[in-house]
Amino acid sequence: MTSLVQSEAADGTVQLATVRERHLKAPIVLAAATVLLALLFLLVPRSGTSKFRLNDPSSPFALPDVALPTGPTSWVVIVILAVLSVLAFLRAWSYRKPSIWLVIAFSVIAVFGFLVWAGAGGLVPVSSLLFGAVSLSVPLVFGALGGVIGERAGVVNVAIEGQLLLGAFSAALLSSITGSPFIGLLGAMLGGVLVAAVLAAFAIKYLVEQVIVGVVLNVLVSGLTGFLYGALLAPNEAALNTPVRFSRIEIPLLSDIPIIGPVLFNQTFIVYLMFITVAVVAWGLYRTKWGLRLRAVGEHPQAADTVGIKVNATRFWNVLLAGAIAGIGGAYFTLVSVPQFGKDMTAGLGFIALAAVIFGRWDPIRATLAALLFGFATNLQNLLSILKTPIPGEFMLMLPYVVTLLAVAGFAGQIRGPAASGKPYIKS
Repeated sequence: MTSLVQSEAADGTVQLATVRERHLKAPIVLAAATVLLALLFLLVPRSGTSKFRLNDPSSPFALPDVALPTGPTSWVVIVILAVLSVLAFLRAWSYRKPSIWLVIAFSVIAVFGFLVWAGAGGLVPVSSLLFGAVSLSVPLVFGALGGVIGERAGVVNVAIEGQLLLGAFSAALLSSITGSPFIGLLGAMLGGVLVAAVLAAFAIKYLVEQVIVGVVLNVLVSGLTGFLYGALLAPNEAALNTPVRFSRIEIPLLSDIPIIGPVLFNQTFIVYLMFITVAVVAWGLYRTKWGLRLRAVGEHPQAADTVGIKVNATRFWNVLLAGAIAGIGGAYFTLVSVPQFGKDMTAGLGFIALAAVIFGRWDPIRATLAALLFGFATNLQNLLSILKTPIPGEFMLMLPYVVTLLAVAGFAGQIRGPAASGKPYIKS
């Protein structure tokens, strides 16, 4: 009896140690980020004043520029970050994971401190920075939502890159032919569905390894669109590769709100559609019968089957839905961002969207926030070039991918995806 109690106590100690070790990963990342930022400020000190422009000076609600002393403000930020890191360590040591609000506060303050350092003697346009971040995040958000739906249904959607690329191609082609960006948008959704249909057929019906199918599809779509671009679009550019793009829709009064007005209320149709899609998917996933069935076939398909849910049919149709949503992200490239289609113009953003799915814990809202983080990192690279910071240009080009690696390495180890994701279901 004594040995049994000792064994149970030992097992409990091991489990608590495992929980503590798992919760310590995020504080370690926060502490490492604090040290790196402090080394940057110490090794490359910058003096002067950093100015922040909160909105357009011509706006009726314009706010004055905010000027801060670069050196003192930077070190105040380091102190605050150190305090937040210590709080995260204390929570992890007491077997509690760091609060999401603590992590968000740390991230915002760290970015602010970096901008203070980078903007020494210059002007940081806050509203423009956020506007560009949202714009660059649009294809990532749609791709991440497609990834969330696919994996919640039990299918790993590695083919997001191909869905974005074929969506961009289809949107450019159909918008050029019809002169309507809305027809181009529908074409982009169809392009995403086509890629998703092939993925679903091989992964669900023929039980092929899903990751391999996704990688092959990405290569196939890249080659196919590259060939069609050279053989069809390039020789007939005026007729087939001059898509009519969406224009901005400014919402009166709301677009003049300082900082967030231009970011949220002076956007194109696709951006407004993104806001709606995120809300609908988040609500549907947790509040509707569709979401319950979707999560059931991704977590425990055998149990779902016993209550009458057609597992493979549910997976198939939801993978098609995921492809349609990802295809909208592809439309953003040619109907908003760039005036025509170009070879491999998605430039690997599908894989960053997949990282956002993991970083966002397979949740629509969290994945959207992760996509916005990566979009912000990309736009920050452009701002740093304008401010002429001493950071090498090569590192700035790496910045979005460095953020992706840090995010997944620092936080993915704490989370678990849908239990049946990537596992084909064979009805017994």
